[in-house]
Amino acid sequence: MSRLQIPIEQWQSLSAEKQLQRLSRPVKAQAESLRQTVTAILNDVRDNGEQAVLKYTRQFDNPDATSLRLNDAQVDAAIAKLDDKVKRAIDTAYQTIYRFHETQRPTDLSIETAPGVQCELRFAPLDAVGLYIPGGTATLPSTALMLGVPAQIAGCQRVVMTSPPNKQGQLPAALLYAAKLCDVTDILLCGGAQAIGALAYGIESSPAVGKVFGPGNSFVTEAKQQVSQNDSGCAMDLPAGPSELLVIADDSANPAYAAADLLSQAEHGPDSQVILLTPSMAVAEQIREALIEQCAQLSRADIAEQALASSRLLVVTDIDEAIAVSEAYAPEHLCIQTDNARDLLPRLTRAGSIFVGHFTPESGGDYATGTNHVLPTYGYARNYSSLGLADFYRRYTVQEASQKGLRQLAEAITTLADVEGLDAHKRAVTIRTESEL
Repeated sequence: MSRLQIPIEQWQSLSAEKQLQRLSRPVKAQAESLRQTVTAILNDVRDNGEQAVLKYTRQFDNPDATSLRLNDAQVDAAIAKLDDKVKRAIDTAYQTIYRFHETQRPTDLSIETAPGVQCELRFAPLDAVGLYIPGGTATLPSTALMLGVPAQIAGCQRVVMTSPPNKQGQLPAALLYAAKLCDVTDILLCGGAQAIGALAYGIESSPAVGKVFGPGNSFVTEAKQQVSQNDSGCAMDLPAGPSELLVIADDSANPAYAAADLLSQAEHGPDSQVILLTPSMAVAEQIREALIEQCAQLSRADIAEQALASSRLLVVTDIDEAIAVSEAYAPEHLCIQTDNARDLLPRLTRAGSIFVGHFTPESGGDYATGTNHVLPTYGYARNYSSLGLADFYRRYTVQEASQKGLRQLAEAITTLADVEGLDAHKRAVTIRTESEL
């Protein structure tokens, strides 16, 4: 039998301190050495451009790298070898993701806020965006779709995708097929902090972008944060860390389904975290048994077991308490596997994405239901949103006042300018209202 040990704990039997500890995430790798290493890499890329990125690519990915940009012929040659079944799966996911995100197109608005004063809200797509697709132990065409589809719908003129190549300097054909569907304009063969630097500062073969998107390891996350705080860098999408899932289950839940969902996130990485909340000790025990049995059958069992070591099976008093705990934790993914699951939605708002009912697996959202799988983690779901079409636009305002309209607002503007002691602000109004024109 498996060596895996997963304790079940009664939530109410834990002290407040232990309850807080049970909802804490695995410690982030935020050592000063990490920050210094990333800073050095970014400075090198900013100062030395393509040669610096090539140097790191040879060091970490492909020792024979001579070029960073993948050309159309190379993309087409790789795609030609892709299995038709994989193409059909990517096509299906592309269609559902496109359909859901297309409904999010923002609409300009215009309103007369006072007689003779017209105010507008307008949207413009970002000119150039960078899409970071992690590599390493997994092939992620789904992430290319989640980032590429909204960029395509928004109408971004340049879409630069970057991903670490394998030792032979290649990217997975499935990833390239997804990129082509999304009209990605540039594909760069590099990963890590150096790839974020290439996107943010630009290199000889690919100019800088205005915003970077996509998940990554601690080096990528740190690099995104640094370039977003640098006046010569670019914006970033949202804070993202290790994957996480919380399941709320009652007596109606299928233990095998719940265990499968928990493992679908545990297999992402050793620092992933999954949590079960149930008012039933019997259900908790059944899910634990299913976890142990299913985990042993996984190709990534070692990774999942490490993640389960920092995961929790918690027995709560009732569903109301489960809701309160979930809201405090604010998970990236939330599965509601209860009777009348949809009835709980008004009370469950702090989550990156919610999966309702017994037949809605979390992996559906990762791939093909249509929602975006780039989500806030580490509790950021309390105040950050899931990635959406609006993230690929700039929002700005326009206002226009007639002479009569300005006169009607003049007293309010000049009085407030006096209150704030800003004489030039006041004069910009009075010089107009005192005019005979």
